[in-house]
Amino acid sequence: MKKLLCCLLAALVLAGCSSAPKGNSNSTPEGSEARTVKVGVIGENNEYWQPIIDEMAKDNVTIEFVTFSDYAMVNKALAAGDIDIDSFQHYAYFDKDCEANGYDLTAIGETVLAPLSLYSKKITSIDEIQDGDKIAIASDVTNGGRAIKLLESLGYLEVDPSKGYTPSVTDITKYNVNIELIEIEANTIPSILPDVTAGFINGTIAIDSGLSPNKDSIFMETVQEGSDNPYINIIAARTADKDDAVYKKICELFQTDAVAQIINDQYDGALIPAWK
Repeated sequence: MKKLLCCLLAALVLAGCSSAPKGNSNSTPEGSEARTVKVGVIGENNEYWQPIIDEMAKDNVTIEFVTFSDYAMVNKALAAGDIDIDSFQHYAYFDKDCEANGYDLTAIGETVLAPLSLYSKKITSIDEIQDGDKIAIASDVTNGGRAIKLLESLGYLEVDPSKGYTPSVTDITKYNVNIELIEIEANTIPSILPDVTAGFINGTIAIDSGLSPNKDSIFMETVQEGSDNPYINIIAARTADKDDAVYKKICELFQTDAVAQIINDQYDGALIPAWK
């Protein structure tokens, strides 16, 4: 079973943060006055933005990337007005960050899913996982909890439902298969694959480690249409600006075939268009 649809329902209503309904507005920017939109991002791999940059230029809108190395600083900069929108995080991170810091931000569009995939040097199918096997998961709450929820969806364990989509190992109430979870920093999991039965690795770390999510994984998270997957990445804006026509058009342009083509051609399954 190479791929399995994963639908992780998340229905958190958090103070100061709100999620936009799915679907795009048909609004377009009015007028042709020159404008620059500062977009907060993490890292330099933003090739899939090029069709958006080109189209917005026709409306006299320049997209300027503001690159951060610290995740914690991006929403802080957005809330402070130092950038206009950001595109770096999934719903799970966004909700927790807004709740913890009181940011008045809104998710205005969905972009990609960076799937969490299971890799192994010892088995070729998730059906081969058995009692006594060791499964490596990330030690941080968001990604570790994500792996645990995926294992629950596969039937290997059960989790206290009150813990939402970020449970810890201590929140597991039952093992249907007596596996051992090895918690370790996410970026070190590729290096310990020979020492465990399998390990969960996210898309970007996999690519950096020479692994292909499409070719090398034995299980890969995918998007189910109509699902509320908390790990879908988003574009966020200040709530006061959530209906800005320029921002809406940027979100509309993101969800186009031109962007999807670049993602599919260049990222080898490390990123999946969330709208396809």
